[in-house]
Amino acid sequence: MADHKISPGQQVAVIWDRHSSPEALQNFVQNIQAAVGAEGHVSVENLNQLLQSSHRESSFDVVLSGLTPGSLTVHSTEILAEIARIVKPGGRVLLKEVVTAETGNNSRLKAITKLPTALTLSGLVEVKELQKEPLSPEHTRSLQKQLGSQCNELFSVEIEGKKPNFEVGSSSQLKLSFVKKPVPSEKPSVDPTAAKLWTLSASDMNDEDMDLLDSDELLDSEDLKKPDPASLKAPSCKESGKKKACKNCTCGLAEELEKEKENSQPKSACGNCYLGDAFRCASCPYLGKPAFKPGEKILLNENNLHDA
Repeated sequence: MADHKISPGQQVAVIWDRHSSPEALQNFVQNIQAAVGAEGHVSVENLNQLLQSSHRESSFDVVLSGLTPGSLTVHSTEILAEIARIVKPGGRVLLKEVVTAETGNNSRLKAITKLPTALTLSGLVEVKELQKEPLSPEHTRSLQKQLGSQCNELFSVEIEGKKPNFEVGSSSQLKLSFVKKPVPSEKPSVDPTAAKLWTLSASDMNDEDMDLLDSDELLDSEDLKKPDPASLKAPSCKESGKKKACKNCTCGLAEELEKEKENSQPKSACGNCYLGDAFRCASCPYLGKPAFKPGEKILLNENNLHDA
């Protein structure tokens, strides 16, 4: 068939809907069979049964849908994806669908500007519109009743698309060319005079000709003086207020505070330790000691301090 560009020997799928009469469908299929010849094959499938069919992917050279006389086909997203699956890479898809000129409608009909986009999203390329004609008043009323749509400007659009020349999920190895840097055949020559200036061997060292300095002679009398501890204090050490050593103390304040801590008398937390055991806490280090005057120095055993 010259109109649909069917060639002998091709595998063709014809998809029809219930609006086509049996006689119109039979005549249409006979014309397709005559075009493909004995070496070709024509498969006829109902639109509502296409998703349940057992067609393998990449089975047909050409898929014709909604082209039988009297068809009022509306292709859903799932139907378009199935059509793109069963057509061979490089194969053609020829559709005829009812669309509306009104945008933003809530019916199942696509807007005339959205139909090419729907085919592209299904996986087809080179999508182009072939023919557009308004629907007759009779067909318009029939479709409005069937879909419950209030759209009045309805058109029948014939559109074509092709499947890319590769399968979904296929891979191909990329040929990458890397320019190799030339490898020098030999090392560059070095001037012997320049090489001698930068070469030092053991034979070049003669102790008798070398003047060696004693490290102690480099120190003067000021370097040998013992430094004042006050001069070793960092600027952060505060003279007034509470003493606190720096984290990395080098002036001796940390050792001084440690000694004061060792010699310091434990302080009472409650202030009642001197009154006797009746007023002392359970963990008081003075438990068992007699009462004493406030401020009086009491010697405690090391065991008592550890227990406290």
